[in-house]
Amino acid sequence: MGQYERLILMAEDELTQYSTDARKIEKLRRKIGLSVSAAEQRKIKETLQAEMPTDGFSKLIEEQRQTVALPLWGIAGLGLLLGISLMQPFDLLATAIGGFLAYKVQQRGWQLQAKRLVLKTLEEIEEKVQNPDK
Repeated sequence: MGQYERLILMAEDELTQYSTDARKIEKLRRKIGLSVSAAEQRKIKETLQAEMPTDGFSKLIEEQRQTVALPLWGIAGLGLLLGISLMQPFDLLATAIGGFLAYKVQQRGWQLQAKRLVLKTLEEIEEKVQNPDK
């Protein structure tokens, strides 16, 4: 596993903690400062900037992944309810598809949010190196 994947996993771990973004960045900044060289930090930052999507739908998924996935969970639940009560196998297919899509939307949003956290942390580290007075 490379440094890039390790940083994303560290960010995902920080996302599980209930704290502010500033606190998450501060904790991640310490971890990155100890384990990743400055040259690797710049390389990872460039990779992240190139990878981050700029379209509106991806930004929506990143910021509101649960809101986007909620209708899909509703389709899955309704398909399950109708499939069981009306004995319709087609409705059970809607359950599987809706549940799968909802899970993938939430997974994609989680990954985008972790990448954004790493990117913000690397930008803050770079800023502190350039302006140590602040």
